[in-house]
Amino acid sequence: MRYGDGGGVGPQQRARREQVRRQAARMFAAGQSAPQVAAELEISTKSAYAWRRAWQAGGEHALTSKGPPGPDRKLSEAQVQKLIQKLDEGPAAAGWDEDQRWTLARVRTMIGRMLHLTVSIATVWETLHRAGYTPQQPILRAAERDEQAIEHFKRHQWPAVKESRAGWARGSASPTSPASR
Repeated sequence: MRYGDGGGVGPQQRARREQVRRQAARMFAAGQSAPQVAAELEISTKSAYAWRRAWQAGGEHALTSKGPPGPDRKLSEAQVQKLIQKLDEGPAAAGWDEDQRWTLARVRTMIGRMLHLTVSIATVWETLHRAGYTPQQPILRAAERDEQAIEHFKRHQWPAVKESRAGWARGSASPTSPASR
């Protein structure tokens, strides 16, 4: 997981870090120094000094988490859920009859139509990734493909066509080799 996805920690680890910051605020209120807090909580001294400055400026509330790093998300959770419902209906329901694939460009167009927002292709990809969608490659096979005929050929005809290698004698391409005489 990358930093943009929450810094490599989930909600449980983020909550644990929140408790550590609250404990640091209580220790500062009790008169402990930043190096003492750093040693006891097993955090860097630099973080302890920064937390102490924030605590002095705004109290324990100043040490609360500001959420995952990075810019705010373009689409709210309600908008993402609305988009997912529309995606589940399929491309044909949205007007794309030529093939049944959702592409990033199509999803971007759908977001523009539904939510009246213009977003980048990267934002579409991140939104779909967050919603649990994965990239898919269509399987290109002939529509006339007959699986039973292929299986029959592999089982019954191919062994007869393919000659056994057991009867082959190994040879050499060299004109001086005894095997080629």
